Amino acid sequence: MATELSDAHILIVDDDERIRGLLQKFLSRNGYWVSAARDAAHARRLLAGLEFDLIVLDVMMPGEDGISLTRALRQTLATPILLLTAKSETTDRISGLEAGADDYLAKPFEPKELLLRINAILRRVPKPQPEHEVPKTLQIGGFRYDITRGELWQGSELIRLTSTESALMRIFAASPHQPVSRNRLVEDLGRDKGQAQERAIDVQITRLRRKIEADPKTPRYLQTVRGAGYMLTPD
Repeated sequence: MATELSDAHILIVDDDERIRGLLQKFLSRNGYWVSAARDAAHARRLLAGLEFDLIVLDVMMPGEDGISLTRALRQTLATPILLLTAKSETTDRISGLEAGADDYLAKPFEPKELLLRINAILRRVPKPQPEHEVPKTLQIGGFRYDITRGELWQGSELIRLTSTESALMRIFAASPHQPVSRNRLVEDLGRDKGQAQERAIDVQITRLRRKIEADPKTPRYLQTVRGAGYMLTPD
């Protein structure tokens, strides 16, 4: 999705060649990239090969109408849709919105109003958030946990982990600073549910603490969160 409104790519779908041309020129003059389709089939071909930030779609078209196309596109596409129609009755507006349109503008309309509607829709679209790089290692006091290899190191010394301890570290490292319930730990370890297995988890946690905590009785890194489970809090 475009980060600036003027970078947005808009698809105009209207069977009236004159209206298509006018809208294409008007929106282009206002800084948008614009493509145009003459009917639903043409629009589908363009959508199959290009990404758009918004679709301006005429309702009254021969063959597949705009509302039907909107309903079909909403099965797989989240791109905002603004419907244009000569009809202004409430029932028609409701039909368009129920089909998945984001807004509805009745013909005839002022091009300036269309532009304002488009700008308003695009401003509401959430901007993509930058992907945060997942750390490859976690520092746990004097220990370093290699997430990729599943290895725990103290300086240059590899700390031996049992298979269960290794599995626990992978689970905690996947969501540091977030409590993980005992029940989820049981499930993620592939154990049968029950209090006995939850108590067995407690024993494994105690053993793991002995390897990473300076004082296992007052853990700093593998904490107990009352009512929520256990939580890894790396540096």
